[in-house]
Amino acid sequence: MSRLLSMRVFERVATEGGFAAAARALDISAPVVTRLVAELEAHLGTRLFQRTTRRVSLTDAGEAYLGRVRQILQDIEEADALASSHTQELSGRLRLQTQPALATYIVAPALAGFRRQYPKITIDLEVGAYQESAIEDFDITLLGMDTGHDANIVARKVVDSTVILAAAPSYIKQHGLPQTPLDLSGHASLRLKRTGESPQVWRLWQEANPQEVIKIDIAPAIVANHTDTLLRAALDGVGIASISIDLAAPFLVRGELLRVLDPWISGQLTMYAALPSRKFIPQRSRVFLDYLIEHTRQQNIAVLKAAAYSPTTSDTPPAV
Repeated sequence: MSRLLSMRVFERVATEGGFAAAARALDISAPVVTRLVAELEAHLGTRLFQRTTRRVSLTDAGEAYLGRVRQILQDIEEADALASSHTQELSGRLRLQTQPALATYIVAPALAGFRRQYPKITIDLEVGAYQESAIEDFDITLLGMDTGHDANIVARKVVDSTVILAAAPSYIKQHGLPQTPLDLSGHASLRLKRTGESPQVWRLWQEANPQEVIKIDIAPAIVANHTDTLLRAALDGVGIASISIDLAAPFLVRGELLRVLDPWISGQLTMYAALPSRKFIPQRSRVFLDYLIEHTRQQNIAVLKAAAYSPTTSDTPPAV
């Protein structure tokens, strides 16, 4: 048990980036954390951390050991969960990883309701760029990819989404509503930087005719690699942006954004839940995914109602 405790402490020091932070997270004293890590290093006969007065970093041996320790600790948690799932309320730490836009507009809105149903499950959310090598370190990694992307991962589909064009009512009032895709060349466009795609060309098609793609040459007003920046600019009336309908959902519902050039779209995305390549999936992971999928489905129902509104026929979006 002492060895297991030392491994837990080592993993927490690596995760928190320091001994004091790990002590606070584990609710034990810093000297105890230091002693347990030192005892583990003595047992292994190697240093796991490089210590300076300014920071703590893993050695090469520490990096290799951390991967195995996390797997061992995960296996222990899964074994405990399997043994107690029929007799105890679901509990434990659920480690999530996702991209910034998905965290803000998909995951965060679902957390309050999920916590009300499962108050003993602790959410440990890591937000950042998707790294395939890190999937094994998390229970669930949520990521958005172009539909049809062939990723070599164990994944469950959460939702399919279309990428629509949207603008604020203030922009439409000032600059008018584009009637055809070609009209976009005369409007302020807000474009997302994407590998292999020119921001000076907008590719549009209709879901009913995906092979008939129209390419429009544009001079973007803003080009950025950050979805939130473009969304904020669109809300402020700067121009027309292409946004996943799931991310745009709350703003469409409230009438803060209006869909432009319906039924034309500029992309199709799928949100996946990537899972560690293990046979056993903890029940807390299963219930979170089930809840997230249902929450997203209900949100999409509201979006369909909001998207039915046309700014050419009314000055007020529908009540939903």
